Amino acid sequence: MSEDSKIRCGVVGTGSLGQHHARIYAALEECELVGIVESDDARAAEMCAAHNCDRFDSLEALAKACDAVSVVVPTDHHRNVAVPLLVGGCHLLIEKPLCVSLEEAEDILSAAKAAGRIVQVGHIEHYNPVMGYLENAVSTPQFITADRLAPFNPRGTEVGVVLDLMIHDLGVILALVRSPIKRVDAVGVNVLSDSEDIANARITFENGCVANINTSRVSMKKVREIRVFQPANYLSLDFMNQSGHFLRKEGPELVREEIPIEKDEPLKLEIASFIQVVKDAGQPKVGAELGKSALELAIRITELIHANK
Repeated sequence: MSEDSKIRCGVVGTGSLGQHHARIYAALEECELVGIVESDDARAAEMCAAHNCDRFDSLEALAKACDAVSVVVPTDHHRNVAVPLLVGGCHLLIEKPLCVSLEEAEDILSAAKAAGRIVQVGHIEHYNPVMGYLENAVSTPQFITADRLAPFNPRGTEVGVVLDLMIHDLGVILALVRSPIKRVDAVGVNVLSDSEDIANARITFENGCVANINTSRVSMKKVREIRVFQPANYLSLDFMNQSGHFLRKEGPELVREEIPIEKDEPLKLEIASFIQVVKDAGQPKVGAELGKSALELAIRITELIHANK
């Protein structure tokens, strides 16, 4: 692909999150939003008018017109949307979680490999400026706590809270600890949906690090925070407000420093990174393998919750 040619992009599913994928593709210099696949007529008309793009009536037609496509449909449809697009020759950005089962993940990975195409998974916190700081500052994590709370939203309830929200923190923690898992304990409670809406998981890694994760989608407030304790220091960071502080041991005391984080829109950074990877035929920061590892851990936690009920 030549340096100056624009990447032709598409979006499947332009609902509450997909509309932002469309907006960002339309705004980025390096790409052109060619079109969308959208089942809702009114939303499709609105998107096409706003971004001067076309509505396609099939995945195959969209694949023919595009180099790269975002898959932003409910998780239980990811595999059936992703595979035809990969067969059609498109690189994909698939919103997290990658899909709902390891069998489906294997289908997507096999299709990507056969087509020689890139699959990036939308674990958005990996593109949050907070994660950029953590990747440099975390060297020997010993204890991690993560809290992710959100008000109830019927969107996303095709899966439980572990696959819906906790998976963000699972992906972050796997990337920071970089050690095999020794043991997992988990509990969860259904409140407003047919699957767990509140969950807690405790993960013990082979290197001795322990992570404790609390997640709720029936909270009155929004929280996305992580704390990482290491020998002689600890970090407390807020993914939502892109802020945090660092406490380090000086003699018998802990000294607090505010962390300078350059704020930006994580979704824009994620999509820009995807486009760059497609241009360079490179490796995404969150490829299908990491997406699959996070999914595998999320499914393991979900199964433990069901077994404990």
